[in-house]
Amino acid sequence: MPYLSSRGQRLGGDGRLTAALDPQDQGPQDACGVFGVWAPGEDVAKLTYFGLYALQHRGQESAGIAVSNGRQILVYKDMGLVSQVFDETTLDSLKGHLAIGHSRYSTTGASTWQNAQPTFRPTADGSIALGHNGNLINTAELAQLVSDLPTDPGELDLHARNVESSTNDTGLVTALLAHHPDTSLEQRALEVLPLLKGAFSFVWMNENTLYAARDPQGIRPLVLGRLDRGWVVASEDAALATIGASVVREVEPGEMLVIDDQGLRSHTFAEPAPKGCVFEYVYLARPDATIAGRSVHESRVEMGRELARQFPVEADLVIPVPESGTPAAAGYAEESGIPFGQGFVKNAYVGRTFIQPSQTLRQLGIRLKLNALDHMIRGKRIVVVDDSIVRGNTQRAQVRMLREAGALEVHVRISSPPVKWPCFYGIDFATRAELIANGLTPEEIAASVGADSLGYISLDGMIDSTKQEKSTLCTACFTGEYPIELPDASLLGKHLLETSLSSPTLGKALPVLNNP
Repeated sequence: MPYLSSRGQRLGGDGRLTAALDPQDQGPQDACGVFGVWAPGEDVAKLTYFGLYALQHRGQESAGIAVSNGRQILVYKDMGLVSQVFDETTLDSLKGHLAIGHSRYSTTGASTWQNAQPTFRPTADGSIALGHNGNLINTAELAQLVSDLPTDPGELDLHARNVESSTNDTGLVTALLAHHPDTSLEQRALEVLPLLKGAFSFVWMNENTLYAARDPQGIRPLVLGRLDRGWVVASEDAALATIGASVVREVEPGEMLVIDDQGLRSHTFAEPAPKGCVFEYVYLARPDATIAGRSVHESRVEMGRELARQFPVEADLVIPVPESGTPAAAGYAEESGIPFGQGFVKNAYVGRTFIQPSQTLRQLGIRLKLNALDHMIRGKRIVVVDDSIVRGNTQRAQVRMLREAGALEVHVRISSPPVKWPCFYGIDFATRAELIANGLTPEEIAASVGADSLGYISLDGMIDSTKQEKSTLCTACFTGEYPIELPDASLLGKHLLETSLSSPTLGKALPVLNNP
């Protein structure tokens, strides 16, 4: 029986990011969050829900959970935040011993229901559901491999090739994994994973087994945890702490994990060549995460200290742009001796809004995200600390707000180097032409945003703050040095598959079918 997402009704908004309020006010958009749990006897749907809740910062467009009871997989997903997509009744209907979950920000394919994850593929020998954090760069090649797949006589007569008609790299990987007529899914994965190029942290499942894999560069994080009666994998260890799981270790680059009633097995499908994303330390990961043995919060505080050493200034108050600038601002204040204070108030409930303001309201300077604390700002020289500058529009608005609140001087400090290159490994930055640092010097950017001065942390200062070896980090968005060779530009792009593939169901809300 078709299982309709949200039973034909939307539980909440359409999942648009706050940036949709003003397309010119869009910073770096997060990667996705993945979660998987194998725990017979536990309420795996609710464990997954709370795990995704802890990973909500990594993706806010859509959310989904797939659960297996050993006989069938049921997938429930929709557009919006985790708390909008799921309610108590829905979670109570997802019974089983094994589940995976996903919160999405689109880096390949449009933000549509068809591209929400987990993806799903039914066959007579068993179904597969898969969630992906990252971005593949050989999507066109994978699309051809899927096109060349022979028709599987064992595939269920559910028009499975058009069940979701997704236009993302994840759907292609799911199709390749699902085609294993003469071998096991485990063996098929060991054949398919080496064919993938780019960033991927996968969780996937069939009716009885949980799988997880991380690309050979380990660009996106993935962590293994232990429950009293099971195992958990998640994008960040904060999700493990949320559900009371203990951290075992990180999934190694080039490693695939297999978890079933026989226990946990590990395979190395490719030689590790670590190139972890340094932007995880700057912005993407939660501050309470630990990546490669280093506290993300402590890295950000140290970036602030280094900023103070590199760009000192006489000022009266250091303020953060909440929340991502807070640890670095604390570090700057600590190192400089300038008092730390709250200069901006963030609206805690505007994480996502689904009502677009009129152009008139935009021109009036509608302040949905931040307001300045006038009594803290007036008559003072302010240092404002943020994690990055992309287009510069956000900083321009912030500086204007501080000056209107009576700031005598505004000095901007940024805890990452100038972003000059797009990311093809799972972060949706602006295009290179839109990146303000690509055409202007720091002094010119300061003038553009209206600041009295602007200081970016140096590349080496940022890397030293992470306590990682420079050779083990991806810094492509700052340096243009991509650790995985990119294909021709014509074969890259977020909407590659939408423009190259015809999808008869694009724009239509189809049901997710569960394997009977």
